[in-house]
Amino acid sequence: MGNKEKGILLLLVSALGFSMMAVFVKLSGDLPTIQKTMFRNLVTAVIAFSMVMVYKERLWGRWENQKYLLLRSTLGTLGIVFYFYAIDHLVLSDADMLNKLSPFLLVIFSALFLKEKAHTFQLLAVLIAFVGALFIIKPSFHVDLVPYGAGLLSAVFAAGAYTVLRFLGGKESFATVVFYFSFFSTVVLLPFVIFFYEPMTVKQTVYLLLAGSFATLGQLGITAAYKFAAAREISIFFYSTVVYTSIFSFLFFDQLPDLYSIVGYLIIFAASLYMYWHNKRVE
Repeated sequence: MGNKEKGILLLLVSALGFSMMAVFVKLSGDLPTIQKTMFRNLVTAVIAFSMVMVYKERLWGRWENQKYLLLRSTLGTLGIVFYFYAIDHLVLSDADMLNKLSPFLLVIFSALFLKEKAHTFQLLAVLIAFVGALFIIKPSFHVDLVPYGAGLLSAVFAAGAYTVLRFLGGKESFATVVFYFSFFSTVVLLPFVIFFYEPMTVKQTVYLLLAGSFATLGQLGITAAYKFAAAREISIFFYSTVVYTSIFSFLFFDQLPDLYSIVGYLIIFAASLYMYWHNKRVE
């Protein structure tokens, strides 16, 4: 198996990990979104801490990078809170696909804040992707629109976090960044969890622990995948999460996306494929 094939396989495993995380978050039931987020990140923090210790990395990163690590952690925390809210209130695959708008937003944010040139084909892909998002959201100016807004905000904040990560580049190790983010999120959300705490059953606790474990699998998988192959060569395969979440929505929750949502998925995937091929040509 060549490096590209290894990268694709790891990316598919990563996508499965993040999809299973979403399933267990939804299965954990009617708990506060912030409580779910904190428990998910607590598990990741423990695993990341062990990685930092094993590989003898910096626990808190370099002093000169603190403001960027804090910004990345803040944006990432908000992104997960909004994503989990969307998961709880939407068809699983709808929430996942709205969150997958983040690579398109990353193009805009990188141009605005990192002064990276945005090619015409990238801007066109962004526009096409947002048309697809409208098919999923089906705007009606009704209160039911709130979860879709949360899904969009999850993509916005995720793209912001990725923009900061691009700025950091190789200045900090992956284990350091993940631990810093997970620990920050856990500490910041803890007071809210204490104030709004809802008692959990053993089953709900197990579900949230599994959500955290699969989230870590997803993060490790995507990091390892991009060590074997460049993002421009394999990133398109990460959209397999939508296939997984569509199947899991039906199996676990008896939910299926409607026709408009399916059209939206296809449009967003087509925009991603269009940007993927043009990025390869540019390279």
